[in-house]
Amino acid sequence: MENKKDYLLEVKHLRTSFFTTNGEVKAVNDVSFHVNRGEVVAIVGESGCGKSVTQMSIMQLVQSPPGKILGGEVIFNGKNLLEYGPNSKEMRSIRGDKIAMIFQEPMTALDPVMTIGDQLVEVIRTHRKVSRKEALVIAEKALDSVGIPDAKARLTNYPFEMSGGMRQRAMIATAVACESELLIADEPTTALDVTTQAQVMELLVDIVHKRGMSLIIVTHNLGVVNRYADRIYVMYAGHVVEQGTTEQILKYPHHPYTEGLLASVPKLEEEVGEKLVPIPGTPPNLTDIPDICPFIPRCRYVCDKCRNSAMPPLEKAGEGGRYLACYVDINTNEVRDNG
Repeated sequence: MENKKDYLLEVKHLRTSFFTTNGEVKAVNDVSFHVNRGEVVAIVGESGCGKSVTQMSIMQLVQSPPGKILGGEVIFNGKNLLEYGPNSKEMRSIRGDKIAMIFQEPMTALDPVMTIGDQLVEVIRTHRKVSRKEALVIAEKALDSVGIPDAKARLTNYPFEMSGGMRQRAMIATAVACESELLIADEPTTALDVTTQAQVMELLVDIVHKRGMSLIIVTHNLGVVNRYADRIYVMYAGHVVEQGTTEQILKYPHHPYTEGLLASVPKLEEEVGEKLVPIPGTPPNLTDIPDICPFIPRCRYVCDKCRNSAMPPLEKAGEGGRYLACYVDINTNEVRDNG
């Protein structure tokens, strides 16, 4: 049984919505999860399922309006971050320092008219009482630690003068320079070629392990998850629908959506010409989410209890820390006893 003393981050019943002319978009709908100290956790799901908005809510970076965090708790090192205002001194001291975030396209996260060195120095001096000269030394060491050659010269580069992989390494260097405790990587390999993806992920995980940091990987790439994550949370339509260890989730999925995600991934051992098995239908409109399970229109296991009951709660399903939000046992196609 896990000890809450090991928790670095605990998100409890988080709800975030966007209020638009078409109605309320329930992007994050009662999401709970935790990250242990020194752990790599993956949050997976289709685009639009609420993965990134969950992380933006943790950092209080949701643009308001139209977005608003409606409820829940974000406990980091024993303190509820949602008690602080987005622009409060307390939140600014945590954001970018204790918790760092790497975005999926570093070109949009880096200022195009500032050199990499100036940007690193600005972040370092925001959180550390050091001179500009001392900050430059820290910045150079940080760039060197993430494998950027000739780090001192690179400090004078603008983002457009660096490749996508180099820009992503520069973002990682920010977390290194500030000695962050938690690193959130939001689709960190999306804009990179396959070789660079592997290099960036190896670097990320190596730094996390060497420095005793925790890492949240937000991704739809199950290959990345399989290689690097300790535990997985599967999200669908703003909800966490399954959680467990990487082996539990990838080898023995219990939720129909998780099963569908895995079935749609190409495998090397498949015969030539063998077709992928896509999940039928499309994700639901988040402005019109029913109180019942949102996966029902796409689910081949749906039963009367699914149609006539509220959204199934995320409940313990067996041993080993697996939790599930589903009324049906997909292995027997029978209604679960604790559903």
